[in-house]
Amino acid sequence: MSDEGMIDRSNELKEKITGLFAGSSIVEQLNLVDTLQHLSIDHHFHEQILSTLRSTHAGEFNSSSIHDVALRFRLLRQQGLWVSPDVFSKFKDEDGTFHANIANDPRGLLSLYNASYLFTHGETELEDNILFARQHLESMEGKLDYTLAEQVRRALHLPLPRTLKRVEALHYISEYKEEPMHNSSILEFAKLDFNLLQRLHLKELKALSRWWKNLYREVGLNYSRDRVVECYLWSYTAYYEQEYTRARIILAKIIAIIIMTDDTYDVRATLVECRQLNEAIQRWDESAVSLLPEYLQKFYLKLMSTFKEFEDELKPDEKYRVSFSTKAFQILSSNYLQEAEWFHQNYKPRFNDQVNVSSMCSGGPWVCVGLLVGMGDTVTKEALEWALGCTDAVRACAEVTRFMNDLASFKRGKNKNDVASSVECYISEHGVPSEVAIAKIGSLIEDAWKTTNQARFELPELLPAVQRVANITISMPFMYDDKTDAFTFSSRLEGTIKRLFVNPIEL
Repeated sequence: MSDEGMIDRSNELKEKITGLFAGSSIVEQLNLVDTLQHLSIDHHFHEQILSTLRSTHAGEFNSSSIHDVALRFRLLRQQGLWVSPDVFSKFKDEDGTFHANIANDPRGLLSLYNASYLFTHGETELEDNILFARQHLESMEGKLDYTLAEQVRRALHLPLPRTLKRVEALHYISEYKEEPMHNSSILEFAKLDFNLLQRLHLKELKALSRWWKNLYREVGLNYSRDRVVECYLWSYTAYYEQEYTRARIILAKIIAIIIMTDDTYDVRATLVECRQLNEAIQRWDESAVSLLPEYLQKFYLKLMSTFKEFEDELKPDEKYRVSFSTKAFQILSSNYLQEAEWFHQNYKPRFNDQVNVSSMCSGGPWVCVGLLVGMGDTVTKEALEWALGCTDAVRACAEVTRFMNDLASFKRGKNKNDVASSVECYISEHGVPSEVAIAKIGSLIEDAWKTTNQARFELPELLPAVQRVANITISMPFMYDDKTDAFTFSSRLEGTIKRLFVNPIEL
């Protein structure tokens, strides 16, 4: 089918689906919202979804189904609308244990399990819910219908609130037709939308690859990882929607620059050259090129011209955003230098010092600033100041990135110039075996997720920025699944990349 034919048919179906919001019960509307999110087509119905969630948040909700209550809890919390964990207490006996019938309701247990992962600090009852639901889901995994069994298997590996939306959509598009209440218009729309977006993403990827090939050849830093597709994939996890083409390309270029800079500090530069590179980056002026060894001069000039290109792509009232990105890059460079100083002096820092520096070196904080640069009108100066300040959700993103990376490298063994990781610093400072350190890092990752969840309620005016930062955090379990660094060793991503960007879904 031609693009025009697909677009026309999509528009017809979209109108039909919009009509489903009218005249249906609140439970039907919540299930509709869940389906649209699962199929990754919710961006087409933003207004209807927001209106549905706000009205259910404001109104009474008296369902006796744990599935309905948990679904409402998850959808509202994801949208930054606070719901108390007390909503689950009516399903519990006086001693705080769940009613016996809950243990035999797989769909309700799965909903409870996924919803409870939107916990914040101190919500131990939600942590108890997870343990309860997990235990019963594990015991019934082999006895469920195929589609539900698959959803349970995926959730037990990685709960829905930490799953990449587009990857989940690939699974759910093939499962949705088996759902008893499935709607053929929704399914057809999801397939058409996926394929139309895929064509756009592939075009962007081709353009970005040409840019990268020229850059890589021009700067001649052959020691740097050649990972342009992975850079694009990471950017795509922040936003896949059609209107974010500009933002996606800018962010993918920023990630590519992070890789080149990181590899220069880590793999090639002497300590003196690291200091020279950082000084040039702090000066941020073409004349500073004379400070650098010859092999870094083209790279430095290309850095400056790339930031200038970012500015040229922005509207006059948006150009100021690039200065935030420059500042974030300078902060990243200072932290790379600190790591290089530690490495070359064979110094093992204390655990907290190591985490403070290496979290910045994860690149996460600069990515969180960079993802806002090319976004549209939802981005404010306050959002950029918040991202640059590296607090709450941004800090949590940096920590999840760093800790998951460190767990992967601890399993794999280190690269030549890698500074002592958080795992090693914890072992050294506390004199504990590696499994204790790994468990500690695991609990810090959980704390960071709680902080991410909390930021949605604490910063309502910055919610669009917080949600995109949360998307980057959500990409980390995908990139570091099974304690493997799939960014550096990317063969594990190959199948998913083909399904996302190359192979269309059969209509």
